[in-house]
Amino acid sequence: MITNFFLVRHAIKEKAKGDVSITPDGIMQAQLTARYLSSSPIKAVVSSPLRRARETAKYIASATRSEVTEDIRLRERANWGDLPEQTFDEFVEMWEQCTRDPDYIPPVGDSAKQACMRLSSLLSELGNIHPPESNIVIVTHGGLITDFLVNAIPESELNVWHPSFIEEQSNLVPECSITKLNYDNGKFSIDDFANVEHLK
Repeated sequence: MITNFFLVRHAIKEKAKGDVSITPDGIMQAQLTARYLSSSPIKAVVSSPLRRARETAKYIASATRSEVTEDIRLRERANWGDLPEQTFDEFVEMWEQCTRDPDYIPPVGDSAKQACMRLSSLLSELGNIHPPESNIVIVTHGGLITDFLVNAIPESELNVWHPSFIEEQSNLVPECSITKLNYDNGKFSIDDFANVEHLK
């Protein structure tokens, strides 16, 4: 029996170092996303512990009459500010190396494969504890979403959604986009990818 996961990237965040909030435009995005998701019966809303995700999840939970739970497995692969002395350029260089080499373990955070494994473990856990046909909202980060997809879904399936998915992965998941996954008997498939129609 299928479990439906709505993977939501957090709303537009402040351009600053550390655990930042969402912006006024991000609040509008979060509200539109919440309104869209309220049309479905939502069983649970699970959020990354980072502020930009928690704030986005708060609007979704309110609109869907759900409680937000946090799970550290939804944290981004790495966050600028985790290494206090790291410049933004150094962070980007580290990030891009992780993207090019999924096995590379950076000085702080996880490799892309490690990030995939923790999201996969959470989704499998949620799929097994909630009743069949449940709709579960996951509020997380664009990098974690693509880390999961690139390492858990066959490239041929990814390329249905974008012809150069792996090469372009860092540019494919806009803020507050929704990627819908189906989980059935331990297997994941993509039902919709990085949809932003609800934001228009």
